[in-house]
Amino acid sequence: MLEKLSSGLKEALRKITKAGYIDKKVLDELAKDIQRTLLAGDVDIILAQNLTKKIEERALKEKPPKGMTPKEHVIKIVYEELVKFVGKKPEIMMRPGKIMFIGLYGSGKTTSIGKVAKYYQKRGLRPALIGCDIHRPAAMDQLSQLASQIHVPCYAPKDVKDPIEILKTGLEKFKKYDIIIIDASGRSALDKDLAEELKKLAEFAKPDEVLLTIPADLGQAAGEQAKGFKELVGITGIFLTKMDGTARGGGAITSCAITGAPIKFIGTGEKLDAIEVFDPDRFISRLIGFGDIQGLLEKAKEAEVKPETVKKIVEGKFTINEFYEQIKSIQKMGSLKSILGMMPGLPMKLPKDFDVSKQEEKMKKWKYAIESMTKEERENPRIIDASRVKRIAKGSGTKESEVRELLKYYEQMRKMIKMFSGKRGMISKLAKKFKGFKL
Repeated sequence: MLEKLSSGLKEALRKITKAGYIDKKVLDELAKDIQRTLLAGDVDIILAQNLTKKIEERALKEKPPKGMTPKEHVIKIVYEELVKFVGKKPEIMMRPGKIMFIGLYGSGKTTSIGKVAKYYQKRGLRPALIGCDIHRPAAMDQLSQLASQIHVPCYAPKDVKDPIEILKTGLEKFKKYDIIIIDASGRSALDKDLAEELKKLAEFAKPDEVLLTIPADLGQAAGEQAKGFKELVGITGIFLTKMDGTARGGGAITSCAITGAPIKFIGTGEKLDAIEVFDPDRFISRLIGFGDIQGLLEKAKEAEVKPETVKKIVEGKFTINEFYEQIKSIQKMGSLKSILGMMPGLPMKLPKDFDVSKQEEKMKKWKYAIESMTKEERENPRIIDASRVKRIAKGSGTKESEVRELLKYYEQMRKMIKMFSGKRGMISKLAKKFKGFKL
């Protein structure tokens, strides 16, 4: 997510940590680096300039708090101003109510509905779906298919062409459910016909939330769309989709923030559990390399990963046993790359031959190989010599080259995790100093 934006901000902060001392020249260079990075992320130039101006002003005028060095103070200011820059922390409805989804064609509206339904389902609430998108031919089928995947009831009749009639029947049908999610019609553009239909639907439904789906690849144009829908039906929040595959997410986030329409959820992938509540503090923390221990623990809890496993990973104690636990939970918890992004510290760049996506395809075989290892081999992989590799490969039905590749991959991960974790790095120390991390 936003890898170029993230790497640019990390590099700017890395320069601060290496600077001999902080003066106006160093701060000017920091401002230029941040501006270039934000502009590359499609952030409006005026907004980027205003942000860096605030950072410079604070860094020159404010004195570092007791116990904090000038360098740490500057990094703290950058963090705080970036958090303000991307908007306020949203309030997520966690009580019974109705949610109406709106958005244009291609925005990912229907898939986002499935993600939100699963989000509430995981938190003990019972969702139900109502399909009122009568214009897109496959909308009703798609909504029904998504509902069946997560075992959620859905009312999406293809033979009824009056969205109010559909909604009336659906609300009566699902009145005992906690969260009723309504899929409103989309269009290729926000025209008068769509506007009228959405107004009538909203008046009848009286939703507690109106969520607008906007694809992050719109960049700065996302702000105009948010503004238009907000004036039309008074949206209460935005679901930002396609955040996993665009460099323009920075522009979309900031342009939505200045309209006063809070971003409530972001889609981080195609799967139905690839959804996150947009938390500015945690979002910026991960973006600049401070990590997100809370997010890591939440993912671990959802994936039913043992707490002691997470603790060992965070502390840098990464044996084959922890690697095995991570492989078992990979589909639920996310990739190793995403987990590393949640750990405090400024991660180094992955080696050129270190392709996480390709490695994940091999994890099924690696799991079998690990299961064929002895307890001693899992605790201390360095004892695995050629004869042991041959035995492990034979016992797991894998190739000897695959077992060696597993050991090589594990060693790379162990070294990186050792670098990222613990209490060594300045950024890790700073993160704990003003964000309260407890490792």
